[in-house]
Order: sequence, then C-alpha cells, then structure tokens
Amino acid sequence: MTILGSIPYDAAMKEELDKAASILARSTSAAALTGAGISRESGIPTFRDNDGIWGKYRPEELATLEGFLADPGLVWRWYMERLFTARTKKPNPGHYALARLERILPRFVLITQNIDDLHRKAGSADLIELHGNIERFRCLEAAHPAEYDPGWGEEPPLCSCGSIIRPGVVWFGEQLPEKEVERAFAESAMCDVMLVIGTSGMVSPASHLPLAAKDADASVIEINTARSAITPLADVFLEGPSGEILPGLVSRTAEIMNDIQGN
Repeated sequence: MTILGSIPYDAAMKEELDKAASILARSTSAAALTGAGISRESGIPTFRDNDGIWGKYRPEELATLEGFLADPGLVWRWYMERLFTARTKKPNPGHYALARLERILPRFVLITQNIDDLHRKAGSADLIELHGNIERFRCLEAAHPAEYDPGWGEEPPLCSCGSIIRPGVVWFGEQLPEKEVERAFAESAMCDVMLVIGTSGMVSPASHLPLAAKDADASVIEINTARSAITPLADVFLEGPSGEILPGLVSRTAEIMNDIQGN
C-alpha cells in the first residue's frame, strides 16, 4: 500500500492516481462508500468535527425517538433548519465525478451514509442511502410517506392517519433500512473495486462494507483528508479533499479505458 502525504504531492499524486485509475478502468463491477467528508466539502457540518453538529446539541435530544417524543417541536424545528441548510448547498466536484464514474464504468453503485441528497442532485442514479434522506418524511406510527409542504409550521404536522410526521432519517438507536443494508453488503461482496471516500470508518454497519469487499478479493481505494480505520485495508490511499482528487481520478480512468478499448 502506498500512502500519499509524506512525499511531494504532485509527483506522488500522478503515480497513485494512475495506479487507482488503472484498477478502476479494468473494473466490471465497482462500488463506492461515501461519508460525511464529501458533504463537508460542500459546506455541510459533520457530527465529529470540533465545530460539528454535536458541538452545539446533545444527540439524545435531537436525533433519537425518545427526544422526538419528549419535545417534537424542538426536534422538528432543528431538522427543518438542517433541511433548509442542505438546500442552500451544492454538490461539489467530488459528487459530480462520482456521477460521471457511474456513466463510464460497466457497473457502479454508490452507497452513502449522508442524508443531504447531494449525490442525487449531482446525477448519481444507482444510490443506496443507508441513513435515509432529509428530503423525505413519513408518519411515526404507520410509516406512510409524506411530501414536504412549504406551509408546514414549527410543529410536526399530522398524517392523514392521525400520526405525527417525522423526518425520514435514521436516528440513533434505530435500525437501518433492511433492504438498503442487505443490498449494500451484497454489492460490496460482489464488486471488484471499492472506493471509500470521506468516512471515518467508525460507524457500523457501513464500516464493515470495505471489509466485505476486501474479503471478496476486491481492491480498496480510499480517498480521505486523513488516515481512518479503513486505511489499513486500502490498496491505495489518496490523501486529500475528494473534490480535488476525484475529478482527476475519474478523468484518468476514462483515458485508460479509451486506451484499452483502442487496443
């Protein structure tokens, strides 16, 4: 494994980008796992940064079922603020590069821990959202889907069934959506290369996906601003912002694919 960061950036990046791009260019089934790091590059705060979301609030107050039941209005207003914040942000070059990778590779699926909808806005179509989506809502009792209404106030509205509506995200202590988790592990076990981007590798079960890929003899390419729990598994570790690294990686992948097809 080669790690960037301790040798001159430009020289190292060209060599390691070529290595990673060569792996991707020969892939028949690729997957990517993204975490909060790629969203942070679009200006969305993370949970673990010193200036992150939980630096201001306690998780049990705002991201648990118990907190919602204790003070539905507080939790609702906080999630509405997060929704409006997410809507002011735009996908960054890393998001768009992943959408392009989906178009050029024979098979590519994107697994994300993020709830901000930026991957979809960038054009990614085959998307597995492990933690839900802040743009979606459902009622608390029967999980009936609800469409966002600009007329909603500062208290959670009621579903037609009489239950209160909640954000369509996964709270602490809740199970992740079964179908999405099952497919994420299936895709990880069948891919021949997995990109791991901007994740700490500390949140289960997403943290087990690169291991599932590695156990199935896939190559693992990590892109991150610092070493993570995933780094020891990686065949290539590209250190730096994904918004800077991914566009060059995808462009180089396309060049190598064209060369291979030309021969």
